[in-house]
Amino acid sequence: MKVVLFCGGRGTRMRSDLPGGELPKPMQFVGPRPLVWHVMRYYAHFGHKEFILCLGYGAQHIKDFFLTYQETASNDFVLRGGQVELLSTDISDWSVSLVDTGLDSSIGERLRRVRAHLDGAEMFLANYADVLTDAPLPDIIDRFAASDAGASMMVVPPTNTFHVIDVGEAGLVGGITPVSEMPLWVNGGFFVLRQEVFEHIPENGDLVADGCAELAKRGRLMAYPHRGYWRPSDTVNQRLDLDRSWARGERPWALWEA
Repeated sequence: MKVVLFCGGRGTRMRSDLPGGELPKPMQFVGPRPLVWHVMRYYAHFGHKEFILCLGYGAQHIKDFFLTYQETASNDFVLRGGQVELLSTDISDWSVSLVDTGLDSSIGERLRRVRAHLDGAEMFLANYADVLTDAPLPDIIDRFAASDAGASMMVVPPTNTFHVIDVGEAGLVGGITPVSEMPLWVNGGFFVLRQEVFEHIPENGDLVADGCAELAKRGRLMAYPHRGYWRPSDTVNQRLDLDRSWARGERPWALWEA
């Protein structure tokens, strides 16, 4: 299946790793590679190697990364007589389409602008390109394929550390519960979609607020609850936590290493 990755966000809560300019969020590094690479390796691990990258802000950084890709940064190799012999490879069998979808386009508009690259595929995958997980992708796809829903959204428990306070009469607190233990689910950013979703995304519309919301009203949005590993990278600290985890060898999202 083809994989659409939304790579055009500004990542305003991330700081720059390059002097004189800011990287788009998917290009922030975790270990030897940027976030988008980790997401792509996850999909490729399950055999989905046709990628469509929706570019916007910082597009040249992403183009340069793939145009000058160095396999030796994340693969073992043998050096003989000045010639490099790779012992493994990352992307040699990937197809990566890099498509300009506008500097400030919404997620829904970016999706609309790459529709032609999907070649009418009945189902396709989509992702924000900044979240890492160990979710069982084949099961997510199989459950969706067996349904007649128009879209599937992976949902996860809230990860923040806030507490929900139960306030009773006279302002007395009846209970304190971590928000992560509440019967709540949030959008996990991993989608399986059918062409039907395009019918519900207007020009400059949003994938979730417009497309998924309308499908939900029609009883055609499917949720896949996942309580396993799931980590966003919306802030500098979240990205640094992932980087430190990689350095310690704690990489539950790196299923391709198993």
